[in-house]
Amino acid sequence: MTSSAQTKAFNISADDKAAALALTPISREIEARLDRYVALLLEWQAKTNLVAPSTLPTLWTRHIADSLQLLSLAPSAKAWVDLGSGGGFPGVVLACALAEVPGARIHLVERIAKKAAFLREAIRVTGAPGTVHLADIGDTVDRIPGPIDCVTARALAPLHQLIGFAEPWVKKGAKALFLKGQDVEAELTEATKYWKIAPELHSSRTGGQGWIVELGSIERR
Repeated sequence: MTSSAQTKAFNISADDKAAALALTPISREIEARLDRYVALLLEWQAKTNLVAPSTLPTLWTRHIADSLQLLSLAPSAKAWVDLGSGGGFPGVVLACALAEVPGARIHLVERIAKKAAFLREAIRVTGAPGTVHLADIGDTVDRIPGPIDCVTARALAPLHQLIGFAEPWVKKGAKALFLKGQDVEAELTEATKYWKIAPELHSSRTGGQGWIVELGSIERR
């Protein structure tokens, strides 16, 4: 199936793509990489559930722009760790966006072999600077060479667990950026039972009730 046929089959909207690129402007080179990524995602989606099928018509705003907006919160970050990369959000999107940045490297951590295989193929076809780690998160801290500028995760685990995953890197100077939904306040309340944090909340550019939780320091209670 050609990419245009895939787009029609999955009801991918050109208007949605235009809206996404208006929210998070990128170069034509980055757009071309993302087009290759989306084509591959749709090809694999037919046999592997990488994203919720209901979100495919708004793939560009719901997933790609949502991922791209992290760059404005860490504009100088080159070394990223994306925990539980799954279908590649935000990790592969960030790798595509940083492909022309000297020294950039995105580490994609995924414990499910089929999804890790997809991520490797996505990095290959986009030519993006990514490294896929097929491993549990707890087994990757010592394997990933530092220093790391930013740790991120999306739709992976409750916030108090994410903070625990990110702590080793944040202790060494990384920033954590976690994409969260409408229950962010409840998750923050729960997290403060275990962690001393001073979170900064950013409303998602993509609307809805999405939030980004920014953490510059983490201490255990």
